[in-house]
Amino acid sequence: MTTQNPADTFPRQYARTLRYTVGAPRSFAVTADGGRVVFLRSGSGGDRANRLWTLDVATGEERVVADPATLLGGGEEHLSAAERARRERSREGSAGIVGHSLDAAGTLAAFALSGRLFAADLAAGTSRELPAEGPVLDPRPAPDGTLVAYATTAGALRVTRTDGSADTALVEPEAPGVTWGQAEFIAQEEMDRDRGYWWAPGSDRLLVARADDTPVQRWWIADPANPATAPAEVGYPAAGTPNAEVGLWLVGLDGSRSEVVWDRAAFPYLARVHWSSGGPPLLLVQARDQRRQQIRTVDPETGATDLLVEESDDVWLELFPGVPAWTPDGRLVRITDSDGVRALTVDEKAVTDGTLHVRSVFGSTDDEVLFTASAGPADTARPPGWTGLFRAGADGVAPFGPTGDGARAAVHGGGTTVLSTADPDRPGTRVEVLRGGAAVATVASYAETPLITARPVFRFAGERRIPSAVLLPAGYDRDRDGLLPVLMDPYGGPHGQRVVQAHNPHLTSQWFADQGFAVVVADGRGTPGRSPGWEKAIAGDFAGVTLDDQVDAVRALAEEFPLDLGRVAIRGWSYGGYLAALAVLRRPDVFHAAVSGAPVTDWRLYDTHYTERYLGHPDERPAVYDANSLIADAPRLERPLMIVHGLADDNVVAAHTLRLSSALLAAGRPHTVLPLSGVTHMTPQEQVAENLLLLQVDFLKRSLAR
Repeated sequence: MTTQNPADTFPRQYARTLRYTVGAPRSFAVTADGGRVVFLRSGSGGDRANRLWTLDVATGEERVVADPATLLGGGEEHLSAAERARRERSREGSAGIVGHSLDAAGTLAAFALSGRLFAADLAAGTSRELPAEGPVLDPRPAPDGTLVAYATTAGALRVTRTDGSADTALVEPEAPGVTWGQAEFIAQEEMDRDRGYWWAPGSDRLLVARADDTPVQRWWIADPANPATAPAEVGYPAAGTPNAEVGLWLVGLDGSRSEVVWDRAAFPYLARVHWSSGGPPLLLVQARDQRRQQIRTVDPETGATDLLVEESDDVWLELFPGVPAWTPDGRLVRITDSDGVRALTVDEKAVTDGTLHVRSVFGSTDDEVLFTASAGPADTARPPGWTGLFRAGADGVAPFGPTGDGARAAVHGGGTTVLSTADPDRPGTRVEVLRGGAAVATVASYAETPLITARPVFRFAGERRIPSAVLLPAGYDRDRDGLLPVLMDPYGGPHGQRVVQAHNPHLTSQWFADQGFAVVVADGRGTPGRSPGWEKAIAGDFAGVTLDDQVDAVRALAEEFPLDLGRVAIRGWSYGGYLAALAVLRRPDVFHAAVSGAPVTDWRLYDTHYTERYLGHPDERPAVYDANSLIADAPRLERPLMIVHGLADDNVVAAHTLRLSSALLAAGRPHTVLPLSGVTHMTPQEQVAENLLLLQVDFLKRSLAR
């Protein structure tokens, strides 16, 4: 099922397969009894339309339970503007069924397709459409499976009976700009909270977020290639400007409604909600500067809240996947930063130490908590980018599942674990189903095999031991080929780890290496996976810290690898684009050319939750914003610079590039701007993504030619 075009090149294959994710299984869930795994996968490596599948854990048999082509009668999929925005926020480039949710028993799955509501009987392997007032967003079954709740593009939250007998509104917006049951822009983009309502374990009520977007300033995203098209209006909460006003309500199926009360003026960010049978509902709410946060319990009858834990940090408090949460027997699980260590705590007792850097919690039982971790500051033996799975129980902390190096993720339920593993020596990701700690099945992948093989060599570079990967051309011979021009290929910023123990994440870097470069990927301070101090070293100083580490990494690695430090280029996208432009503007002594994709050039134009976490409020710290902006540096440009930007980007808007280009022009500094009509922050279009790689290689070779 892995069809491959014999005329493919790597850039075309890489773009067509959405970075080799098409055809790979994803979005796993495990039923409560552990007997069934539910997941999404398209029919081949060339088919972007995901189907809903199940795997029988006892037999290993896979079965399609929902096929978009059948459910839509062969018709085309139509997405609402709200659904397109949700997919942009989650960087979702595939089609068909892109999400699903199960009832408590795992017998019913609900999903949206082309704005319509569907339910799948997982035991029977059949699907049917349910009555709904669409377009539908984010459907989720009640735990008892009798109802499915869903949000609508009109801002309402509705429920429909799974027997098809009734569809009613629970809450409807009182005014334009108000939505119920949907995550606001800033929650989706920066807090990793993509949902806006949560069922009670008893299926009789829900916690529902109400977001009022009217305070948010309005921006307009135009399509200059089509001047007859009206610009799209978006609410964008730029740094220092108002956010959406977000509250939370208890909503009963009988129409009752109670507001959940906390000090929203002091803690305006609703970052996490957890409601399980292990205890009362949990909220994690943050102060706007993200230096204080509270975990509060909610009275499910009245909406009153009680303080459970209050945290503070002089720099900022990070948010983590899977916490806060209750274990089934009622113990509080969270992740904390203390004394330079990111630790797992259970009932306020740290159960890990400095040998591990805890990343997320993916499950718990009455006996143990399951979590992912990188090597902590006290562990200097693990290679760069190492990640593992662990269990914490009464007998301490131990590895979970098969041991060994590799990038890992997992989903757990009912004694069954779906384990995803990658390593540098094997393309793709291997997905195994574990029962009792032993592999009992493998979930097949239909993803295409890459046309090239990545060969990263991992090192800790320099005195700060910067995690790095070096990639050389296939067949390179030092005696024959000598020193190579260098291409730095970082992301280099928060939440963007590039140096990982896996194969596919290094493919683009390897392709650039095969064009005649020595490619260096360095995860300097500010990137995740090392220690709290490593991540928080960038507070107030993006420009100095992240750029210094790129310089230190390339100079240190040149002592071992064939790097020509007289020919060093840098490329990057988003934060990496900012870092690339910064490099040639401020360190032309080190960097001789740059390709800057979708760069943030003025942090006053980027969003509140992200930017204020690192740089503070622009009204209170204007000098910090000025020091980290690229605009004032425009007269300093003396190296070749190509700037690439999608004109439909509503995350890093094109104004960033246009303002830098205007400043460069005013200063008389030559540069290249490549505008991408109709392209967002993701650049999912096949021809655009392919040609971007080819144009970058041409630009870099010309710029570094002697």
